[in-house]
Amino acid sequence: MTKSSGEPEDPRVTRTRRDVIRASAASLLERGWTATTHAEVARRAGYSKATIYAHWPTPVDLMRDTIARICEDTTPPPMGGDLREDLHTSLSALAWTLSEGRYDRLMASVIEHAGDNEDVRELQERLYETATAGIRDVLTSHLRRDDVEPCLAMLVGAVLVRATYEGRSVPPGFITDIIDRALTDVEHGDGH
Repeated sequence: MTKSSGEPEDPRVTRTRRDVIRASAASLLERGWTATTHAEVARRAGYSKATIYAHWPTPVDLMRDTIARICEDTTPPPMGGDLREDLHTSLSALAWTLSEGRYDRLMASVIEHAGDNEDVRELQERLYETATAGIRDVLTSHLRRDDVEPCLAMLVGAVLVRATYEGRSVPPGFITDIIDRALTDVEHGDGH
């Protein structure tokens, strides 16, 4: 990272920013947005609140960089070329991320804070795009463009409801069933 003047950023500043964002990401995933205060992040990272405020004056500033880091660290599983197998792999990864990766708490926190705040709505959209990128890629590579969004909504919605709202595991059989149901209309409907 460089300063706007083109000079290299001080390595101490780089280290501070890295440490704080790591601490903020851990807090956000473990405890949610409301608990991820400047004071809590300062405590976790081992820096003063003044340092946190100097780099991130508002909670949204801190969350923007934190969510950017979480999204950058998220990579979809590789595709093998088979529609159903690739969907199964991608949906299983989403289910794991929601339950074990605590992405459910993160998404709920961002949705809660989005309200009328355009900046937070942008974070919400980025999280959704990141979480569904692998599934969207699989669908895009196999289906007509008009079929991608409805299938994506059905597949992701089913996993979200099961893992987040119901708080239940998402076993392989459940994923196979929702894939079969979502693809039935596409494969046997009037779209092809």
